[in-house]
Amino acid sequence: MKTLSRRRFATGFGSLVLGGSVAPAIEVPQRINPKIRGLSLAAYSLRSKLRWMKGKDTGAKMEMMDVLDFAAEEGFDGVELTAYFFDPEVTTSDLNDIKRRAHVLGLDITGGAIGNNFSFPANDPFTAEQLAYTKTWIDHYAALGAPVIRIFAGGKNPPGATIEQVIKNVVTNLNVILPYAAEKGVILGIENHDSMTEMDNLLELIGRIDSPWLGVTWDSANVAPTEDPYAELERIAPYAVNAQLKVMTKVNGEKVEADLPRLVQILREADYSGQLVLEYEEREDPFTGIPRFKEAVEAALKL
Repeated sequence: MKTLSRRRFATGFGSLVLGGSVAPAIEVPQRINPKIRGLSLAAYSLRSKLRWMKGKDTGAKMEMMDVLDFAAEEGFDGVELTAYFFDPEVTTSDLNDIKRRAHVLGLDITGGAIGNNFSFPANDPFTAEQLAYTKTWIDHYAALGAPVIRIFAGGKNPPGATIEQVIKNVVTNLNVILPYAAEKGVILGIENHDSMTEMDNLLELIGRIDSPWLGVTWDSANVAPTEDPYAELERIAPYAVNAQLKVMTKVNGEKVEADLPRLVQILREADYSGQLVLEYEEREDPFTGIPRFKEAVEAALKL
């Protein structure tokens, strides 16, 4: 097999000034014949219909198998499964049943998502809990055959911590968990979320990590207040190992309808390969809103 060298992002973010020194960013994945391969549905899109929410029974009717059925009925190519919505007593047998059902339905399990927080120091008991939680879900998603897990830096930060301290803590904790992810063959994709909606913060964070098992989960709506969210999203797109599309984005912090063709073009120009994950967050009932959102994205892909 021919050995491929991985190229670096050549627009000025291939290296970052960190603490007075220059450190290489994680390398941009090498793509061969890059293309968007289809549409995946995030289980999060159906959160109002799902029985389980972070271990609590909501009284709703849908469970993870029903998410698969709905995605297949609506013509999706894959699903992104979220840890929040699994039965808290999920077993290996349950995971195997989900994997089998997805295959029978012709759905790829394009990824998983968890709600971790890596922003606390390594010696904090909370961090130990978060690392254990992340390992558990790495195991679960590896068993499901998911290639990537959406992770967070963390929304709740240590009291009084500066962003520099938060980034340092996240880097330390990522360097603990990434070897385990590599062992299990699962990529971690850190989302532009919470403090990482400031793209400078996200780029600095990934600039301190030297592992091919870390990338970015590119979220089209999570951008700190700016006049041009699309320019900010362009900056992180080359690192995307997972891409989530939403109906809305934000301009100067205010929600506006997303320019879907432009978002698709940003990913294409960054050589993104993989499915686009539709994450529906609007107030309209997801049973009616998701099909219309899917049609709009399909139209954007044809342009």
